[in-house]
Amino acid sequence: MALKVELKPGERIIIGDCVITNDNQRTRLFIEGDAPILREKDVLPPKTATTGAKRIYLAIQLMYLARNHEKYWVEYQILKSEFLDAAPSALPIIQEIEKEMLTGNLYKSIKAAKALIEFEEGLLDHAQRKFGLREDSSEDGQPA
Repeated sequence: MALKVELKPGERIIIGDCVITNDNQRTRLFIEGDAPILREKDVLPPKTATTGAKRIYLAIQLMYLARNHEKYWVEYQILKSEFLDAAPSALPIIQEIEKEMLTGNLYKSIKAAKALIEFEEGLLDHAQRKFGLREDSSEDGQPA
């Protein structure tokens, strides 16, 4: 059974090691085979991998697209360990990512890694609200 993908005008998609850019009208593709496929909205450019969760996502994305698990596996393991040291409460999400990896479904691992990014954003937002400075206070948290 073929995968049906609808592309918006100008939308890009990666199929295998090719980037395909849609023209100026909606397009429907039926893709058969087992080449890795990522829509533009799921691609994380390396320059935007600025946090631990995004670096983990990027490592999984590279494993998926390159079809070379070993090349990025060690990097993923290091990033995962560092992330869990900083945020042990992320363990259930990491376990979901790895469950999908172990069953050979790296695409679902990428989707699970999106949840890790959302989790991290929540932690960072909470930390900023908790430790951020209010405009009417001094650095020690006391009113000026």
